[in-house]
Amino acid sequence: MFRLTRPLFQALKKTTGIHGLDVHKNPLPELVKTYEATLSTLSSIPQTSVYRQGVEALVRHKLNVVKNANGDISLAEQQLKEGHIEEALDIATDELSLAAKMVEWKAWEPLEEKPEPGQWEYIGKTTSS
Repeated sequence: MFRLTRPLFQALKKTTGIHGLDVHKNPLPELVKTYEATLSTLSSIPQTSVYRQGVEALVRHKLNVVKNANGDISLAEQQLKEGHIEEALDIATDELSLAAKMVEWKAWEPLEEKPEPGQWEYIGKTTSS
């Protein structure tokens, strides 16, 4: 009996079933590369930045999931919980792009101008300025 393994299935997979999201022939190495590029980009942001702390922890977790999957795409998909592996790659690419923009914007620096009174008040919650 012929057994369709996950790597073979990925090679034969013709569509993700999602419009505009093509099948990637070798997604796990690409995910590792993208996660590592994101971590490298984040290293340009001060360690005290809440954005860096949160994204770095998340990306390190996802990188460990992919590396521990040992080439098993199905296992990586289950543990990442982001749908198809191609969707995880799309999300990782977007996060890398955002990290680069955060570096460009220097979002960790204080505001150049003080916010207007009440600008950061939402639904009855107030903040002190």
